[in-house]
Amino acid sequence: MSADAAATLVTALLATADLSLALPLQSGVGAIGDLVFGVLLWVLEQWYWLMDWVYHFTSLEMLNPRYRFMHRAILVGLCVGVMAPLIGTFLVHRQLALIGDALAHTGFAGVAIGLFLNAVIDLGVSPYLTAVVVAMIAALFIELISEVTDAYNDVSMAIVLSTGFALGTTLISLNAGGLAVGINQFLFGNLSTVSPQSAAILLVLFAVIVGTVALTRNQLLYVTFDETAAAVSGISVNWYNRVMVMLTAMVVVGAMQIMGVILVAAMLVVPVAGATQVSRSFSESLVISVALAELAVLLGIAVAYYGGVTAGGAIVLVAVGIYVCAVALGKIQSARGEQTTPDMGSIEADSADVGTGTGND
Repeated sequence: MSADAAATLVTALLATADLSLALPLQSGVGAIGDLVFGVLLWVLEQWYWLMDWVYHFTSLEMLNPRYRFMHRAILVGLCVGVMAPLIGTFLVHRQLALIGDALAHTGFAGVAIGLFLNAVIDLGVSPYLTAVVVAMIAALFIELISEVTDAYNDVSMAIVLSTGFALGTTLISLNAGGLAVGINQFLFGNLSTVSPQSAAILLVLFAVIVGTVALTRNQLLYVTFDETAAAVSGISVNWYNRVMVMLTAMVVVGAMQIMGVILVAAMLVVPVAGATQVSRSFSESLVISVALAELAVLLGIAVAYYGGVTAGGAIVLVAVGIYVCAVALGKIQSARGEQTTPDMGSIEADSADVGTGTGND
């Protein structure tokens, strides 16, 4: 597609999407970027239309067409409800549940860097973009520290977590251009601050994460449960470990918008922990964890809106409540003699084709 054609398509998309955002149409790479962003904004407009339709039939106040920020918050929440358990299921079975906390704190450092650069040199970049970059770099450092120093993963995570949060708090304390103003939205999340731009960034992260997991699921599954056998079969274990932590960084930054730094890791762990109580295979656990996460997000956002409380806290509390119910259901199933946790046989059945499919590494 030529640059002129791309610019024309972007203009047409923005004409149909009443978002009041002016995008500079450039040539070459700039036009491609504008095209992608224009498509994302068009997708947002279709989401608004869907929410308006739901409001027409339900009359729910939080879906009122006047509250576009709520429409965007629900979209972001639903995407997080898929991304977090999708990655969290692998992390929990790899005993890396706390890596989300480490990357969330480094993501906070990325936000602080973005705010600092915007205040000092008027860079004009979204803090969420800098958070993505910094979190992904931190994810690679976690793996690098473990590989070079032979330290356990929890040691490398602790080092990166403390360094990231120290950097973030140091930059915030400088208060250059009022950095401390509004920082609570990044610490605890805020439904009203989900802008069209940050929602568009989240949609890109969602596409990358889901697409990558779909393409590398077998390899990631094999590495998760038997690194030695995966290495012997020709799979690059270190490479897929890096892929996993980088995907985790993307999830963390995406979820930070509504969950905040403090609580973002919960969505990687709690729905998955609940799903393992009532599932019998890895695939079943994955599907159930996504369903539980979506339920927690929708109920949590509703509680936050109507109760006037912090969205991140409400979502986590609902998720924990669902987890308690799942544990109770799991105990009932166990009392009836039913298997409630994924066993290695079911995992091997899930990944039966991995041993012969080493061409994608």
